[in-house]
Amino acid sequence: MPFAAHLTLAADQRADTATHDAITLLPSRVTLLDRLAERARTVAEAPATLLLIGLLRRDTAWPMPGSQLDQVAAALSADLRGTDWLARSGPTEFAVLLDGAAHDAETAAHRLVTTVADAGVDGVTACVGIAGLSTDASPGEVHRRATLCLTAARSIGAGRVIRYSGGRP
Repeated sequence: MPFAAHLTLAADQRADTATHDAITLLPSRVTLLDRLAERARTVAEAPATLLLIGLLRRDTAWPMPGSQLDQVAAALSADLRGTDWLARSGPTEFAVLLDGAAHDAETAAHRLVTTVADAGVDGVTACVGIAGLSTDASPGEVHRRATLCLTAARSIGAGRVIRYSGGRP
């Protein structure tokens, strides 16, 4: 293969790595932020909500093996509606973009917490942080709000769901 072809292949692989998670093959945080920006343009007509699902382990064996992350990703994917959108947001976080308002997303969040617990990965549970999309908040700000809520939920314990509402979670 000519040198130029190697460079092109390497550039394509780097671009794919930026847009997709190498372990689960789900869209990455970069793609998530792009999707949030795209979806934010229509939230006045049709609300949307970001759920950040954070995994918790009973033991302290981090990082999680890729096979366990795949199991959780498959379970989450199987439990989503056709209009929902799943991505990998961090080492132990998955993001779900839902149609609908943030206060309505709590039911889905509780269901997904149960889905993670039932995914067959021993000792793994989850918490969820929720933030609604809005025209006045950047994708990074929406993600920050959901992360803030997820952090608060994790500090309380497994199964917690916290929704961002105004100035505090």
